[in-house]
Amino acid sequence: MTVTVAIDCMGGDHGPVVTVPASIAFVRRHADVNVVLVGIEEGIARFLDECGVSESEKARILVRHTPEIVAMDESPALALRNKKSSSMRVAIDLVKKNEADACLSSGNSGALMAISRFVLRMLPGIDRPAICAVLPTMKGVVYTLDLGANVDCTPEHLFQFGIMGSSLVSAIEHKESPTVGILNIGEEEIKGNDLVKRASELLKNSDLNFIGNVEGDGLYRGDADVVVCDGFVGNVALKTSEGIAQMLNVFMREEFSRNPLTRLAALIAMPVLNNFKRRVDPRRYNGASLLGLKGIVFKSHGSADAFSFGSALDRVAETVRGGVLSRIARHVSFQQERLQENS
Repeated sequence: MTVTVAIDCMGGDHGPVVTVPASIAFVRRHADVNVVLVGIEEGIARFLDECGVSESEKARILVRHTPEIVAMDESPALALRNKKSSSMRVAIDLVKKNEADACLSSGNSGALMAISRFVLRMLPGIDRPAICAVLPTMKGVVYTLDLGANVDCTPEHLFQFGIMGSSLVSAIEHKESPTVGILNIGEEEIKGNDLVKRASELLKNSDLNFIGNVEGDGLYRGDADVVVCDGFVGNVALKTSEGIAQMLNVFMREEFSRNPLTRLAALIAMPVLNNFKRRVDPRRYNGASLLGLKGIVFKSHGSADAFSFGSALDRVAETVRGGVLSRIARHVSFQQERLQENS
């Protein structure tokens, strides 16, 4: 199947200087993808020229001009109401009109969520969208949601997150019955607040492969394929993890540059250090999905470089090919019927 991705080229800290070259490299890596570059045409065209796009590649790259940009610090409500011709809004509109299979933006997170929810609406049976991202573990990766879209959640919301996360992993990782856990302060069933306990009951009584509570360290041990939590807890866990990774990188640099002997040790250990850096490099895991919408929307880190943005594009293509939307819709419908039969 051919995958068409609408790209908000003006979003993020760098705009077209990152998004356009990354999009061109994406097209060159995948013979079955097309891209729609949405933004100020003059800026996009300049980087297309600099990258030396061939005639065959131009046939797979469409430019859609927009006169407006959603600023990174702009109010989501104002962006939704006043920026109908922004690159972000137009890219999402293309998904709504079925002119693109998915949208990727590294712009204002709040605005992206607000506009996506307004334009695309929610899938039947899903109350709120959730931000789902991939994190590295000792065993591979874990899909974690919600990472900041919903600060206050109900048990039903966490249950829906479990369904969506499980459907996503089935589609992308090709696991028939991915394990699902809930982030908690202990593995015992008696641990946690009322939200976690009630959500655990819903997950336990479903057909999901629910394994129970997962502690913070279990997240990176790979105790589960999917870990659900409310957006407040998820965002704190994510930002803490990113901070630890940055701290370790700084500490290692300091120690290996302390004196001539440690610098020699660093030179000898360079292959190991490079492999370690590659395994934990957050750029390889860039790209968070806004699950629950009637369309595929991804958020890239605002500070993403071309490699990182390209990783997000690859993840978008995988999600489209996996038929995630139809999987979630079927799974939600099945769960609703099951709950009605048991009530």
